[in-house]
Amino acid sequence: MKRLLAYNIALLLVSVLFIANSPDCSAQQKLRSYVIGFYNLENLFDTYHDDGKNDFEYLPDGANQWTEVKYKKKLENMAKVIRAMKEDNKVYHAVLGVSEIENRHVLEDLVNDPQIEDAGFQIVHFDGPDFRGVDVALLYRPNAFELLDEESIPFDFNSDKIEFSLDSAGKAAFRTRDILMARGLLGGEMFAFFVAHLPSRIGGKGGDLRSRGAEIIYKRSAELMEEFPGIKIVVMGDMNDNPTDESMTVYLKGKEDIEDVKEDEFFSPFISMLKAGYGSLAYQGAWNIYDLILVNYNLAKAKKGTLKIVPIVKKRFYGRIFHKPFMATEEGQYKDVPLRTFSNGAFIGGFSDHYPTYIVVTNKY
Repeated sequence: MKRLLAYNIALLLVSVLFIANSPDCSAQQKLRSYVIGFYNLENLFDTYHDDGKNDFEYLPDGANQWTEVKYKKKLENMAKVIRAMKEDNKVYHAVLGVSEIENRHVLEDLVNDPQIEDAGFQIVHFDGPDFRGVDVALLYRPNAFELLDEESIPFDFNSDKIEFSLDSAGKAAFRTRDILMARGLLGGEMFAFFVAHLPSRIGGKGGDLRSRGAEIIYKRSAELMEEFPGIKIVVMGDMNDNPTDESMTVYLKGKEDIEDVKEDEFFSPFISMLKAGYGSLAYQGAWNIYDLILVNYNLAKAKKGTLKIVPIVKKRFYGRIFHKPFMATEEGQYKDVPLRTFSNGAFIGGFSDHYPTYIVVTNKY
């Protein structure tokens, strides 16, 4: 009887150990969800001149009469939006890409704003070559994302597929934002985040330049996937293109339907949202989504128990465009569009001309 009891106890212990170490149980014990997003902060400049940069309109004696009072209001507004997203999601972003920021100083002021300082955001930033001095950056919570590597990827014209409109002199003079890449561990899994602000549409130009920017991102992401098999990649930024444009569908290989994504392609969740009438910015009465987030095959079709992108809007859209009434113009010609910092040259104390976007990745599925 004692031997039988001992045998049954031993069998029970083996069963418990087997269940505890099975993939399903591991996922049950370590359920994780993370918010990953992007926000164009629309000209977050301090009040000081940066040598070599054309930031003169954002000085106290510049065209915008950019004083400390206006700067602090701008910081408070940006922090208010980030805090509002936290209140909606019950957690701060694990990773938040940003654009149109002047330097590290403005980022430090932002993350130390009393509204969001409890997030403990850390900063990845490089000074780039843009004439106006605006850069991209990454904010992250170190208790969620462990940074292992960071890189600033310059724009170049080394393409054998794209025919550029600029001549040799134009190419030599051209300056735009570098692309930021940060690699590390999110929930113990290898991730890489790209943050971009692709060349402007001003003057109706730049389609070839934005395609080249997308091509650069795709090439570097392919290298990372070869170097780190299984790596999960998120590409985000103000692409100055809709998700249906050539830069995103051809050169970044963005696909609308998650079921159709192949191993060398990206899932582009905002294609279906654009077609459904959603927008992150409005121009001449039309809504666009330039604030894009795409994920590679490994994140779109993740293995069970690992982090995967999931629907978060109406149980069918994989992205969210975040806006609250306080972020929108209340009346007049621009009613319901994003309430920006300036309107017709006058400071109106708004937020940004873009709404932020985000996705959720989780192993709760």
